[in-house]
Amino acid sequence: MIDARLLPLLKRGLHPAAQALHTRGVMADTVTLIGFGLGLCAVVSAAAGAPIWALVFLLLNRLCDGLDGAVARLGTPTDRGAFLDIALDFAFYALFPLGFAIADPGSNALAAAVLIAAFVGTGSSFLAFAVIAAKRGETAAAFPSKGFYYLGGLTEGFETIALFVVMCLWPAGFVPLAYGFAAACAVTTLLRWMQGWRAFAQ
Repeated sequence: MIDARLLPLLKRGLHPAAQALHTRGVMADTVTLIGFGLGLCAVVSAAAGAPIWALVFLLLNRLCDGLDGAVARLGTPTDRGAFLDIALDFAFYALFPLGFAIADPGSNALAAAVLIAAFVGTGSSFLAFAVIAAKRGETAAAFPSKGFYYLGGLTEGFETIALFVVMCLWPAGFVPLAYGFAAACAVTTLLRWMQGWRAFAQ
């Protein structure tokens, strides 16, 4: 919901680190893959009942997620980089609740399944819109630096990561947090379906 407003701030804040990585010849795809590895460490930490370590790896994952695009823009952004970025992001979003389900399946498994199903709705509507928009040559004015059509909504990247942070700090609240965010994701999915219905009517 506020990703478009945060992007300029993130770009300025990450530029020095991105410049240092670019100068040393570190490729953006490398940063993306390292970030995904750190995200997997977050999932494993959550599954092991270590939510504070999950939080540490989550924040490192998000740092890499910001840095990879900043490094790419200092060189020549590629379609492969854009593909890796969004594909691994969506995989991480689905895997993170799974960690809490494994940690306490009796209490958390159903709520995690509902949340992951809700993520399928937001993710599939996001990507389906991007595919058709690209076919029609359309771009998202609010996200000019993205390598694909970036469709906003009630639950975007910032809100999802904020949810994960709260889950790490308050693991006992996983169930109500998961159900509440799943409901917000359902609203986002419905709104995106309606937007696609109207936008692609002709």
